[in-house]
Amino acid sequence: MSTVRTRFAPSPTGFIHLGNIRSALYPWAFARASGGVFILRIEDTDLERSSQAAVDVILEGMQWLGLDHDEGPYYQMQRMDRYKAVLADMVAAGLVYPCYMSMAELDALREKQMAAKEKPRYDGTWRPEPGKTLPPVPEGVKPVLRFRNPQGGVVAWDDKVKGRIEIANDELDDLVIARPDGTPTYNFCVVVDDIDMDITHVIRGDDHVNNTPRQINIFRALGKEPPVYAHLPTVLNEQGEKMSKRNGAKPVTQYRDEGYLPDAMVNYLARLGWSHGDDEIFSREQFLSWFNLDHLGRSAAQFDEAKLRWVNAQHLKAMDDNVLAPLVAQQLTRQGVQSDARLPRICGLFKDRCDTTVALAQWARAFYAEVSPSAEERAQHITEAVRPALASLAERLAVCAWDKPAIAGAIKETLVAHGLKMPQLAMPVRVLVMGTAQTPSLDAVLELHDRDTVLGRLRNS
Repeated sequence: MSTVRTRFAPSPTGFIHLGNIRSALYPWAFARASGGVFILRIEDTDLERSSQAAVDVILEGMQWLGLDHDEGPYYQMQRMDRYKAVLADMVAAGLVYPCYMSMAELDALREKQMAAKEKPRYDGTWRPEPGKTLPPVPEGVKPVLRFRNPQGGVVAWDDKVKGRIEIANDELDDLVIARPDGTPTYNFCVVVDDIDMDITHVIRGDDHVNNTPRQINIFRALGKEPPVYAHLPTVLNEQGEKMSKRNGAKPVTQYRDEGYLPDAMVNYLARLGWSHGDDEIFSREQFLSWFNLDHLGRSAAQFDEAKLRWVNAQHLKAMDDNVLAPLVAQQLTRQGVQSDARLPRICGLFKDRCDTTVALAQWARAFYAEVSPSAEERAQHITEAVRPALASLAERLAVCAWDKPAIAGAIKETLVAHGLKMPQLAMPVRVLVMGTAQTPSLDAVLELHDRDTVLGRLRNS
Protein backbone atom coordinates (compact mmCIF):
# COMPACT_ATOMS: atom_id res chain seq x y z
CA MET A 1 0.00 0.00 0.00
CA SER A 2 1.32 3.46 -0.85
CA THR A 3 2.37 5.86 1.90
CA VAL A 4 -0.47 7.93 3.34
CA ARG A 5 -0.04 11.59 2.40
CA THR A 6 -2.46 14.13 3.87
CA ARG A 7 -2.60 17.91 3.81
CA PHE A 8 -4.00 20.92 5.59
CA ALA A 9 -4.67 23.74 3.15
CA PRO A 10 -5.98 26.86 4.91
CA SER A 11 -6.66 30.21 3.25
CA PRO A 12 -4.97 33.08 5.16
CA THR A 13 -7.98 35.37 4.77
CA GLY A 14 -8.69 35.66 8.51
CA PHE A 15 -7.27 34.26 11.71
CA ILE A 16 -7.46 30.50 12.24
CA HIS A 17 -10.03 29.41 14.87
CA LEU A 18 -10.87 26.07 16.49
CA GLY A 19 -13.24 25.04 13.71
CA ASN A 20 -10.43 25.51 11.18
CA ILE A 21 -7.72 23.86 13.26
CA ARG A 22 -9.81 20.71 13.70
CA SER A 23 -9.47 20.34 9.92
CA ALA A 24 -5.71 20.26 10.51
CA LEU A 25 -5.86 17.90 13.51
CA TYR A 26 -7.46 14.94 11.74
CA PRO A 27 -5.22 14.81 8.64
CA TRP A 28 -2.20 15.31 10.94
CA ALA A 29 -3.36 12.49 13.23
CA PHE A 30 -4.14 10.17 10.30
CA ALA A 31 -0.67 10.75 8.82
CA ARG A 32 0.99 10.15 12.21
CA ALA A 33 -1.15 7.08 13.00
CA SER A 34 -0.38 5.61 9.56
CA GLY A 35 3.34 6.40 9.47
CA GLY A 36 2.55 8.80 6.64
CA VAL A 37 3.38 12.36 5.59
CA PHE A 38 1.53 15.54 6.61
CA ILE A 39 1.80 18.56 4.30
CA LEU A 40 0.98 22.21 5.00
CA ARG A 41 -0.20 24.24 2.03
CA ILE A 42 -1.20 27.90 2.21
CA GLU A 43 -3.92 28.71 -0.35
CA ASP A 44 -3.16 32.40 -0.74
CA THR A 45 -4.55 33.16 -4.19
CA ASP A 46 -7.16 35.60 -2.79
CA LEU A 47 -4.72 38.51 -2.89
CA GLU A 48 -7.19 41.09 -1.59
CA ARG A 49 -8.08 39.17 1.58
CA SER A 50 -4.90 37.16 2.28
CA SER A 51 -2.45 38.56 4.81
CA GLN A 52 0.91 37.66 6.31
CA ALA A 53 -0.58 38.20 9.78
CA ALA A 54 -3.11 35.41 9.09
CA VAL A 55 -0.30 33.12 7.83
CA ASP A 56 1.63 33.83 11.04
CA VAL A 57 -1.35 32.81 13.22
CA ILE A 58 -1.71 29.56 11.24
CA LEU A 59 1.97 28.70 11.72
CA GLU A 60 2.01 29.82 15.36
CA GLY A 61 -1.21 27.99 16.23
CA MET A 62 -0.07 24.73 14.64
CA GLN A 63 3.33 24.97 16.32
CA TRP A 64 1.70 25.57 19.72
CA LEU A 65 -0.59 22.54 19.28
CA GLY A 66 2.31 20.37 18.11
CA LEU A 67 0.74 19.73 14.69
CA ASP A 68 4.11 19.48 12.99
CA HIS A 69 4.22 19.24 9.19
CA ASP A 70 6.67 17.11 7.22
CA GLU A 71 6.57 19.16 4.03
CA GLY A 72 5.78 22.82 3.35
CA PRO A 73 4.48 25.29 3.92
CA TYR A 74 3.86 25.52 0.19
CA TYR A 75 2.31 28.77 -1.05
CA GLN A 76 0.01 28.68 -4.07
CA MET A 77 1.13 32.14 -5.24
CA GLN A 78 4.64 30.71 -5.63
CA ARG A 79 3.32 27.94 -7.90
CA MET A 80 1.64 30.10 -10.57
CA ASP A 81 4.07 29.02 -13.30
CA ARG A 82 3.19 25.39 -12.64
CA TYR A 83 -0.57 26.05 -12.85
CA LYS A 84 -0.17 27.98 -16.09
CA ALA A 85 1.88 25.14 -17.61
CA VAL A 86 -0.88 22.64 -16.79
CA LEU A 87 -3.48 25.04 -18.21
CA ALA A 88 -1.52 25.26 -21.46
CA ASP A 89 -1.44 21.45 -21.66
CA MET A 90 -5.20 21.31 -21.09
CA VAL A 91 -5.82 23.90 -23.82
CA ALA A 92 -3.68 21.85 -26.21
CA ALA A 93 -5.59 18.67 -25.28
CA GLY A 94 -8.98 20.34 -25.79
CA LEU A 95 -9.95 19.89 -22.14
CA VAL A 96 -10.71 23.59 -21.72
CA TYR A 97 -12.09 26.29 -23.99
CA PRO A 98 -12.27 30.10 -24.05
CA CYS A 99 -15.59 31.63 -23.05
CA TYR A 100 -16.33 35.26 -23.99
CA MET A 101 -19.65 35.58 -22.15
CA SER A 102 -19.64 38.86 -20.22
CA MET A 103 -20.75 39.26 -16.59
CA ALA A 104 -23.83 41.17 -17.82
CA GLU A 105 -24.75 38.27 -20.12
CA LEU A 106 -24.19 35.74 -17.32
CA ASP A 107 -26.37 37.75 -14.94
CA ALA A 108 -29.13 37.99 -17.54
CA LEU A 109 -28.91 34.23 -18.15
CA ARG A 110 -29.18 33.49 -14.42
CA GLU A 111 -32.18 35.78 -14.00
CA LYS A 112 -33.94 34.11 -16.92
CA GLN A 113 -33.23 30.63 -15.51
CA MET A 114 -34.41 31.58 -12.02
CA ALA A 115 -37.60 33.11 -13.44
CA ALA A 116 -38.21 29.76 -15.16
CA LYS A 117 -37.58 27.95 -11.81
CA GLU A 118 -34.40 26.41 -13.26
CA LYS A 119 -31.08 25.98 -11.47
CA PRO A 120 -28.86 28.95 -12.48
CA ARG A 121 -25.87 27.68 -14.41
CA TYR A 122 -23.69 28.43 -17.41
CA ASP A 123 -25.43 27.11 -20.54
CA GLY A 124 -22.43 26.11 -22.62
CA THR A 125 -22.81 28.93 -25.20
CA TRP A 126 -19.07 28.89 -26.00
CA ARG A 127 -18.49 25.15 -25.58
CA PRO A 128 -17.22 23.80 -28.92
CA GLU A 129 -19.09 20.75 -30.21
CA PRO A 130 -18.95 18.98 -33.61
CA GLY A 131 -21.22 20.81 -36.06
CA LYS A 132 -21.92 23.66 -33.63
CA THR A 133 -21.43 27.27 -34.76
CA LEU A 134 -20.02 29.46 -32.02
CA PRO A 135 -20.97 33.15 -31.70
CA PRO A 136 -18.56 35.68 -33.24
CA VAL A 137 -15.67 36.54 -30.92
CA PRO A 138 -16.29 40.03 -29.49
CA GLU A 139 -13.48 42.53 -30.01
CA GLY A 140 -11.25 43.52 -27.11
CA VAL A 141 -12.72 40.95 -24.69
CA LYS A 142 -10.35 38.65 -22.83
CA PRO A 143 -12.00 35.25 -22.30
CA VAL A 144 -12.11 33.07 -19.21
CA LEU A 145 -11.07 29.44 -19.65
CA ARG A 146 -13.78 26.88 -18.83
CA PHE A 147 -13.22 23.21 -18.06
CA ARG A 148 -15.07 20.89 -20.41
CA ASN A 149 -17.06 18.96 -17.79
CA PRO A 150 -18.19 15.45 -18.85
CA GLN A 151 -21.79 15.26 -20.03
CA GLY A 152 -24.10 12.45 -18.94
CA GLY A 153 -23.37 9.87 -16.27
CA VAL A 154 -22.48 10.56 -12.65
CA VAL A 155 -19.43 11.47 -10.61
CA ALA A 156 -19.34 9.42 -7.41
CA TRP A 157 -17.11 8.77 -4.45
CA ASP A 158 -17.23 6.82 -1.18
CA ASP A 159 -16.80 9.50 1.45
CA LYS A 160 -15.18 8.25 4.68
CA VAL A 161 -17.65 10.33 6.71
CA LYS A 162 -20.76 10.74 4.57
CA GLY A 163 -20.77 7.42 2.72
CA ARG A 164 -21.54 7.06 -0.99
CA ILE A 165 -22.18 10.37 -2.80
CA GLU A 166 -23.29 10.54 -6.44
CA ILE A 167 -23.80 13.73 -8.48
CA ALA A 168 -25.13 13.77 -12.04
CA ASN A 169 -22.64 15.41 -14.39
CA ASP A 170 -25.50 17.30 -15.97
CA GLU A 171 -25.94 19.10 -12.62
CA LEU A 172 -22.45 20.59 -13.04
CA ASP A 173 -21.78 23.35 -15.53
CA ASP A 174 -18.42 24.03 -17.17
CA LEU A 175 -16.30 25.50 -14.41
CA VAL A 176 -14.16 28.62 -14.93
CA ILE A 177 -10.59 27.49 -14.22
CA ALA A 178 -8.73 30.62 -15.39
CA ARG A 179 -9.79 34.26 -15.17
CA PRO A 180 -9.47 36.75 -18.06
CA ASP A 181 -5.99 37.78 -16.83
CA GLY A 182 -4.87 34.14 -16.94
CA THR A 183 -4.77 33.53 -13.17
CA PRO A 184 -6.11 30.07 -12.28
CA THR A 185 -9.07 29.55 -9.93
CA TYR A 186 -9.29 27.70 -6.62
CA ASN A 187 -10.76 24.37 -7.75
CA PHE A 188 -8.15 23.99 -10.46
CA CYS A 189 -5.16 24.91 -8.27
CA VAL A 190 -6.27 22.45 -5.59
CA VAL A 191 -6.29 19.56 -8.05
CA VAL A 192 -2.85 20.40 -9.47
CA ASP A 193 -1.46 20.70 -5.93
CA ASP A 194 -2.99 17.41 -4.79
CA ILE A 195 -1.56 15.66 -7.87
CA ASP A 196 1.91 17.18 -7.53
CA MET A 197 2.02 16.48 -3.77
CA ASP A 198 0.76 12.88 -4.20
CA ILE A 199 -2.07 13.45 -1.72
CA THR A 200 -3.77 10.12 -0.89
CA HIS A 201 -6.44 11.37 1.56
CA VAL A 202 -8.25 14.71 1.62
CA ILE A 203 -9.77 15.31 5.07
CA ARG A 204 -11.56 18.67 5.13
CA GLY A 205 -14.73 20.48 6.14
CA ASP A 206 -18.02 19.59 4.50
CA ASP A 207 -18.33 23.12 3.12
CA HIS A 208 -16.12 21.67 0.34
CA VAL A 209 -18.52 18.86 -0.63
CA ASN A 210 -19.88 20.87 -3.58
CA ASN A 211 -16.34 21.38 -4.89
CA THR A 212 -15.50 17.67 -4.78
CA PRO A 213 -17.34 16.41 -7.91
CA ARG A 214 -15.81 19.23 -9.97
CA GLN A 215 -12.35 18.44 -8.62
CA ILE A 216 -12.79 14.70 -9.26
CA ASN A 217 -13.66 15.41 -12.91
CA ILE A 218 -10.54 17.58 -13.30
CA PHE A 219 -8.39 14.83 -11.74
CA ARG A 220 -9.72 12.31 -14.24
CA ALA A 221 -9.36 14.69 -17.17
CA LEU A 222 -5.67 14.97 -16.21
CA GLY A 223 -5.39 11.17 -16.15
CA LYS A 224 -5.21 10.81 -12.37
CA GLU A 225 -7.41 9.02 -9.86
CA PRO A 226 -8.68 11.31 -7.09
CA PRO A 227 -7.67 10.78 -3.45
CA VAL A 228 -9.91 9.32 -0.74
CA TYR A 229 -12.22 12.03 0.64
CA ALA A 230 -13.51 12.54 4.19
CA HIS A 231 -15.75 15.59 4.65
CA LEU A 232 -16.02 16.63 8.29
CA PRO A 233 -19.26 18.06 9.70
CA THR A 234 -19.24 21.72 10.72
CA VAL A 235 -18.17 22.85 14.19
CA LEU A 236 -20.92 24.99 15.73
CA ASN A 237 -20.41 27.69 18.34
CA GLU A 238 -22.25 27.68 21.67
CA GLN A 239 -25.24 29.43 20.05
CA GLY A 240 -25.56 26.64 17.47
CA GLU A 241 -24.23 28.77 14.57
CA LYS A 242 -21.33 27.84 12.33
CA MET A 243 -18.11 28.77 14.11
CA SER A 244 -16.61 31.82 12.43
CA LYS A 245 -14.86 35.08 13.19
CA ARG A 246 -18.15 36.88 12.53
CA ASN A 247 -19.85 34.75 15.16
CA GLY A 248 -17.29 35.51 17.87
CA ALA A 249 -14.74 32.71 17.31
CA LYS A 250 -11.31 33.42 18.83
CA PRO A 251 -7.91 32.91 17.18
CA VAL A 252 -6.36 29.58 18.22
CA THR A 253 -3.41 31.46 19.75
CA GLN A 254 -5.75 33.25 22.16
CA TYR A 255 -6.42 29.92 23.91
CA ARG A 256 -2.69 29.61 24.51
CA ASP A 257 -2.67 33.10 26.04
CA GLU A 258 -5.70 32.22 28.19
CA GLY A 259 -3.79 29.33 29.75
CA TYR A 260 -4.97 26.24 27.91
CA LEU A 261 -2.56 23.32 27.41
CA PRO A 262 -1.78 22.06 23.89
CA ASP A 263 -2.46 18.42 24.79
CA ALA A 264 -5.79 19.37 26.38
CA MET A 265 -6.77 21.30 23.24
CA VAL A 266 -5.84 18.31 21.06
CA ASN A 267 -7.89 16.03 23.37
CA TYR A 268 -10.91 18.36 23.26
CA LEU A 269 -10.74 19.03 19.50
CA ALA A 270 -10.33 15.32 18.76
CA ARG A 271 -13.68 14.66 20.45
CA LEU A 272 -15.40 17.34 18.29
CA GLY A 273 -16.21 14.84 15.57
CA TRP A 274 -14.38 11.62 16.50
CA SER A 275 -14.67 9.18 19.36
CA HIS A 276 -13.02 6.15 20.90
CA GLY A 277 -15.77 4.47 22.89
CA ASP A 278 -16.59 6.55 25.96
CA ASP A 279 -13.04 7.81 26.48
CA GLU A 280 -13.18 11.52 27.38
CA ILE A 281 -9.65 12.21 28.63
CA PHE A 282 -6.65 10.81 26.77
CA SER A 283 -3.07 11.69 25.96
CA ARG A 284 -1.75 12.66 22.54
CA GLU A 285 -0.06 9.25 22.31
CA GLN A 286 -3.34 7.42 23.02
CA PHE A 287 -5.16 9.55 20.46
CA LEU A 288 -2.63 8.69 17.76
CA SER A 289 -2.68 4.99 18.62
CA TRP A 290 -6.50 4.92 18.37
CA PHE A 291 -7.17 7.31 15.48
CA ASN A 292 -8.60 6.17 12.16
CA LEU A 293 -11.15 7.50 9.69
CA ASP A 294 -13.80 4.93 10.60
CA HIS A 295 -14.94 6.65 13.79
CA LEU A 296 -15.45 10.16 12.47
CA GLY A 297 -18.88 11.50 13.40
CA ARG A 298 -21.52 12.40 10.82
CA SER A 299 -23.32 15.14 12.74
CA ALA A 300 -22.18 18.68 13.54
CA ALA A 301 -20.24 19.06 16.79
CA GLN A 302 -20.94 21.93 19.16
CA PHE A 303 -18.17 23.80 20.94
CA ASP A 304 -18.61 24.07 24.71
CA GLU A 305 -16.12 26.26 26.57
CA ALA A 306 -17.13 24.83 29.99
CA LYS A 307 -16.30 21.33 28.71
CA LEU A 308 -13.00 22.59 27.29
CA ARG A 309 -12.11 24.09 30.70
CA TRP A 310 -12.94 20.78 32.38
CA VAL A 311 -10.75 18.83 29.93
CA ASN A 312 -7.96 21.36 30.48
CA ALA A 313 -8.28 20.98 34.27
CA GLN A 314 -7.88 17.19 33.98
CA HIS A 315 -4.70 17.57 31.92
CA LEU A 316 -3.41 20.26 34.30
CA LYS A 317 -3.83 17.95 37.32
CA ALA A 318 -2.08 15.07 35.54
CA MET A 319 0.84 17.17 34.29
CA ASP A 320 4.31 16.83 35.81
CA ASP A 321 5.01 19.88 37.99
CA ASN A 322 8.40 20.48 36.39
CA VAL A 323 6.78 20.55 32.93
CA LEU A 324 3.91 22.74 34.11
CA ALA A 325 6.07 25.32 35.90
CA PRO A 326 7.63 26.92 32.75
CA LEU A 327 4.12 27.47 31.30
CA VAL A 328 3.03 29.18 34.52
CA ALA A 329 6.28 31.17 34.53
CA GLN A 330 5.36 32.51 31.07
CA GLN A 331 2.01 33.72 32.41
CA LEU A 332 3.77 35.39 35.37
CA THR A 333 6.29 37.05 33.07
CA ARG A 334 3.39 38.57 31.10
CA GLN A 335 2.31 40.19 34.39
CA GLY A 336 5.83 41.47 35.03
CA VAL A 337 6.43 38.92 37.83
CA GLN A 338 9.65 36.90 38.07
CA SER A 339 9.42 33.35 39.47
CA ASP A 340 12.11 31.08 40.96
CA ALA A 341 12.94 27.45 41.79
CA ARG A 342 9.92 27.14 44.11
CA LEU A 343 7.48 27.33 41.21
CA PRO A 344 7.19 23.55 40.47
CA ARG A 345 6.25 22.90 44.12
CA ILE A 346 3.79 25.82 44.08
CA CYS A 347 2.21 24.31 40.93
CA GLY A 348 1.96 20.94 42.66
CA LEU A 349 0.18 22.48 45.64
CA PHE A 350 -2.37 24.57 43.73
CA LYS A 351 -2.99 22.84 40.37
CA ASP A 352 -5.94 20.77 41.64
CA ARG A 353 -7.82 24.05 42.19
CA CYS A 354 -7.20 25.42 38.68
CA ASP A 355 -8.49 24.92 35.16
CA THR A 356 -5.91 27.04 33.28
CA THR A 357 -2.30 28.13 33.70
CA VAL A 358 -3.63 31.70 34.06
CA ALA A 359 -5.59 30.63 37.15
CA LEU A 360 -2.53 28.81 38.48
CA ALA A 361 -0.36 31.89 37.88
CA GLN A 362 -2.82 33.93 39.97
CA TRP A 363 -2.15 31.65 42.94
CA ALA A 364 1.61 31.64 42.28
CA ARG A 365 1.68 35.43 42.08
CA ALA A 366 1.13 35.69 45.86
CA PHE A 367 4.55 34.10 46.38
CA TYR A 368 6.38 36.66 44.22
CA ALA A 369 4.40 39.91 44.42
CA GLU A 370 2.49 41.94 47.00
CA VAL A 371 -0.99 40.75 47.91
CA SER A 372 -3.99 43.02 48.45
CA PRO A 373 -6.77 41.38 50.48
CA SER A 374 -10.15 42.95 49.83
CA ALA A 375 -11.58 45.30 52.45
CA GLU A 376 -14.41 42.80 53.01
CA GLU A 377 -11.99 39.91 53.70
CA ARG A 378 -9.93 42.05 56.09
CA ALA A 379 -12.99 43.27 57.95
CA GLN A 380 -14.39 39.75 58.27
CA HIS A 381 -11.23 37.94 59.34
CA ILE A 382 -8.67 40.43 60.75
CA THR A 383 -10.51 41.33 63.96
CA GLU A 384 -9.17 42.89 67.16
CA ALA A 385 -9.85 39.58 68.90
CA VAL A 386 -7.43 37.66 66.63
CA ARG A 387 -4.59 40.21 66.43
CA PRO A 388 -2.83 38.96 69.59
CA ALA A 389 -2.81 35.41 68.16
CA LEU A 390 -1.37 36.67 64.86
CA ALA A 391 1.43 38.46 66.71
CA SER A 392 2.07 35.35 68.79
CA LEU A 393 2.21 33.14 65.68
CA ALA A 394 4.66 35.55 64.04
CA GLU A 395 6.98 35.26 67.08
CA ARG A 396 6.93 31.45 66.89
CA LEU A 397 7.44 31.39 63.10
CA ALA A 398 10.42 33.74 63.44
CA VAL A 399 12.42 31.12 65.37
CA CYS A 400 11.14 27.69 64.25
CA ALA A 401 12.69 25.53 61.54
CA TRP A 402 11.22 26.47 58.12
CA ASP A 403 9.55 23.19 57.16
CA LYS A 404 6.02 21.84 57.31
CA PRO A 405 6.25 19.90 60.62
CA ALA A 406 7.81 22.84 62.47
CA ILE A 407 5.36 25.36 60.98
CA ALA A 408 2.43 23.04 61.84
CA GLY A 409 3.81 22.86 65.40
CA ALA A 410 3.98 26.67 65.68
CA ILE A 411 0.37 26.96 64.50
CA LYS A 412 -0.79 24.31 66.98
CA GLU A 413 1.02 25.99 69.91
CA THR A 414 -0.60 29.32 69.00
CA LEU A 415 -4.07 27.75 68.87
CA VAL A 416 -3.61 26.21 72.32
CA ALA A 417 -2.12 29.40 73.82
CA HIS A 418 -5.07 31.52 72.60
CA GLY A 419 -7.86 28.95 72.94
CA LEU A 420 -8.73 29.10 69.25
CA LYS A 421 -9.96 26.53 66.75
CA MET A 422 -8.00 26.11 63.48
CA PRO A 423 -10.35 28.16 61.20
CA GLN A 424 -10.29 31.11 63.65
CA LEU A 425 -6.52 31.48 63.12
CA ALA A 426 -6.03 29.91 59.68
CA MET A 427 -8.49 32.18 57.88
CA PRO A 428 -6.87 35.46 59.00
CA VAL A 429 -3.37 34.10 58.25
CA ARG A 430 -4.46 33.07 54.74
CA VAL A 431 -6.02 36.47 54.08
CA LEU A 432 -2.84 38.29 55.16
CA VAL A 433 -0.34 35.96 53.48
CA MET A 434 -2.25 34.91 50.32
CA GLY A 435 -4.91 37.63 49.97
CA THR A 436 -7.77 35.12 50.26
CA ALA A 437 -9.32 33.00 52.98
CA GLN A 438 -9.45 29.81 50.87
CA THR A 439 -6.14 27.99 50.23
CA PRO A 440 -4.69 24.49 50.54
CA SER A 441 -3.22 23.29 53.86
CA LEU A 442 -1.82 26.32 55.74
CA ASP A 443 1.50 24.74 56.78
CA ALA A 444 2.18 23.71 53.13
CA VAL A 445 1.37 27.22 51.88
CA LEU A 446 3.56 28.97 54.48
CA GLU A 447 6.51 26.61 53.92
CA LEU A 448 6.65 27.60 50.23
CA HIS A 449 6.80 31.29 51.16
CA ASP A 450 9.94 33.11 52.15
CA ARG A 451 9.96 33.39 55.99
CA ASP A 452 10.51 37.18 55.96
CA THR A 453 7.57 37.65 53.57
CA VAL A 454 5.26 35.69 55.89
CA LEU A 455 6.43 37.60 58.98
CA GLY A 456 6.06 40.95 57.20
CA ARG A 457 2.51 40.16 56.10
CA LEU A 458 1.45 38.87 59.54
CA ARG A 459 2.88 41.92 61.28
CA ASN A 460 1.04 44.13 58.79
CA SER A 461 -2.29 43.07 60.23
